[in-house]
Order: sequence, then C-alpha cells, then structure tokens
Amino acid sequence: MSWASPRLAARLIVVAALAALTAGCFQPMYAERSAGAPGLRDKLASIEVPAVDAPNGSRVARLGVEIRNALMFKLYGNATGMPPTHRLEIKLVTSRSSLIVDPSTALPSIENYGIDAFFVLKDNATDKVILTGNTFARVSYDVPGQMQRFARQRAFRDAEDRASQEIAENIQTRLASFFYAGI
Repeated sequence: MSWASPRLAARLIVVAALAALTAGCFQPMYAERSAGAPGLRDKLASIEVPAVDAPNGSRVARLGVEIRNALMFKLYGNATGMPPTHRLEIKLVTSRSSLIVDPSTALPSIENYGIDAFFVLKDNATDKVILTGNTFARVSYDVPGQMQRFARQRAFRDAEDRASQEIAENIQTRLASFFYAGI
C-alpha cells in the first residue's frame, strides 16, 4: 500500500502540469479579439436574413417567418444588426408522416413532422457564395383524440414551432463555427 501513494501523487502532478500547459490554448468562442479584428458577435450581427421565399399565407411562409425571427434574435440578440456584409438565403421543405395508426379507426395517434432547410451564405460585395449547407429537424407529437380536432391542430403547430427553433439553432451554430474558423 505504501508504494501506491507516491505513484498516485506523481500521476496527479503530471496531469496538473499538462492541464496548466494547455490552459493558455483555450479561447472562448464569443470573446472579443484584441488584435483589432471584429469579434464573432460583430460578424454574426452583419448577416442579413431576408424573408424566406414561400407563397403568402402558406404554412411554409409562417415557418419561414418563425425561423427568420428566431435566427435574427440568435444572431443580433435584442439589438438590430450592423450594416450587412453577408446575406443568408434559406429554402424550406416540410414533411409529415404518421408513426402509429389506430387499427380500428385507421387514424393516426402519433405523427412526425420534419423540416429540411437549405441555406446559402453570400458575400454582399461580390455576390459570391461562401458557405452552403443544409440541416433538418424531426419532431413527433401526439394526436390527443380522434374527436379533438383543435387539440390536434394545436399539437401540429407546436411541433412546427419546435422544429423551427431547432432549425434556427442549427443554422446559427454552423454560421458561428464558420466565422470562428475564419474566412
């Protein structure tokens, strides 16, 4: 037992030394840069998010507004954006499928809702595409009862809202990692 204590102490010293050496390598993603280059917040705040191209009055148009608003809040915070240097264009495709169907009534009791988003980031000065990507969100929701049409519609709308928030989060994360890596 006496030999285990010095070995354990030596291991802890080595681990502490390695941790101290790598501590200077860490830099917070949203930290302000001291070299005069704009920080990540400034880069994200300079992205223009135009309205999603969808037919007026459609469900996709409502989702486009929901995603655009959530994305603008994630990029700009509660302030307005800076003069735009980049433009983010988004296209949406939605899907809906029944997961569990009641065998006696042939009506669904659990459904799945999905959004596929395709986005393009363009430089405003050159109109050159600098980033393309796609993301998706799949959420499920219960149909509370076959005779409760309002509750079914409300569950469907809540699923749309949850999927929209997830899409906005995914796009914001991809943009942040792209600008953090440097262009």
